[in-house]
Amino acid sequence: MADIRMGPAETQFAEIIWSNEPITSGALSKKAEEALNWKKTTSFTVLKRLCERGIFQNQNGTVTSLISKEEFFARHSEQYVRETFGGSLPAFLAAFGTGKKLSDREIDEMKVLIEKMRG
Repeated sequence: MADIRMGPAETQFAEIIWSNEPITSGALSKKAEEALNWKKTTSFTVLKRLCERGIFQNQNGTVTSLISKEEFFARHSEQYVRETFGGSLPAFLAAFGTGKKLSDREIDEMKVLIEKMRG
């Protein structure tokens, strides 16, 4: 899965799937119409695109995810850091934290994460 990016509308659509899966494609298009004001054709076009990216599958009219929401966002974040910061997590954190003071709690949480990654 080379490119797993999603635009804001695709992300909202994906959230509908993740929150309701397994879901029939018909029920999905109705939920997208209610939540996003999309026509049925728009839903099916976006679903096809997300299936081609390997994020979801539509088998016999039932839509399920191939990767979880958590795994998607982890991969997306890794891709962003790789493409934008040359894969350097410290460079990303330095840019993210520019002008922002971390609370003691946030610092402690980051220390725990770093120790987990060390192992």
